[in-house]
Amino acid sequence: MPGTRKLGRPTDQRRAMLRQQVTALLEKGRLETTITRAKEIRPLAEKMITLGKTNTLAARRQALSFITKEDVVTKVFNEIAPGYSERNGGYTRIMRLGPRRGDGAEMAIIELV
Repeated sequence: MPGTRKLGRPTDQRRAMLRQQVTALLEKGRLETTITRAKEIRPLAEKMITLGKTNTLAARRQALSFITKEDVVTKVFNEIAPGYSERNGGYTRIMRLGPRRGDGAEMAIIELV
């Protein structure tokens, strides 16, 4: 895909990191990370919520193959997705925080709307 960012990691590490961050975002509702990572997390998290709106066994299995915790999948399908039943996409918001103190990386908060 031409739009994916490599984030300075090999494919397997990058995929594992994004899976973990999407899981954390869906579990806690908000996550503080760099802007670049937040922009990569957004479409993945929104896809998981869209799967939750479908609420079929196939969709649940698809979500389980990406989200690392089973209880988070249950939360997505039973609590999060029904709340967005009237909304067509745009389930997350990215707010910029400014540079990180250590290395100056631009930080952001990504949260569920």
